[in-house]
Amino acid sequence: MDLFNNTIDHNTNVLSKDGIVNYYGTLLSVSQSNSYFDQLLHNVEWKNDEAFMYGKRIVTKRKVAWYGDKPYQYTYSNTTKLALPWTTALLELKEMVEQKTEEKYNSCLLNLYHNGSEGMAWHSDGEKDLKKNGAIASLSLGAERKFAFKHKETKEKVSLLLKNGSLLVMKGATQTFWLHRLPPTKLIHTPRINLTFRTIMQTKK
Repeated sequence: MDLFNNTIDHNTNVLSKDGIVNYYGTLLSVSQSNSYFDQLLHNVEWKNDEAFMYGKRIVTKRKVAWYGDKPYQYTYSNTTKLALPWTTALLELKEMVEQKTEEKYNSCLLNLYHNGSEGMAWHSDGEKDLKKNGAIASLSLGAERKFAFKHKETKEKVSLLLKNGSLLVMKGATQTFWLHRLPPTKLIHTPRINLTFRTIMQTKK
């Protein structure tokens, strides 16, 4: 199933079953999107992402950053990140996304893809630090990229084209039953910044 258009009703579930994904289309104008892209590119503390797999340390070309209400810890791929304080631009975007989705978020994982050769393999965001079945709001800035879902059991696939300034929200049992990825492509030569607003559950010590 392919949904390559920008006229989708955001109340429509992109998935056929076992989860909820809503695509809102573009929230920002091109000029707004480009302005926020430049602010984030230059003011966010980007670092190459790291993962430890099969005893080896892997450093990605893709860069990441982790921000939040508090210095939350977030562990994935056997590495732990400590959230930085929000920047003004991130707070503005968070408020905008919260108003649109009628959800609250306390953190944001950002990804910087320099060009189409950088992507993300099939995975689900089911880390124990995250709110169970909580909403994850994905805001895209910069290059338009294909984004894909695959059901873990039936292998059914759904694809969307995420436009500059567009918003996609995953919630419900999506992370339990579906994988998602950003496939690499040789056709894209410009960068993309992706902001994924999340809710970290605080653990009592």
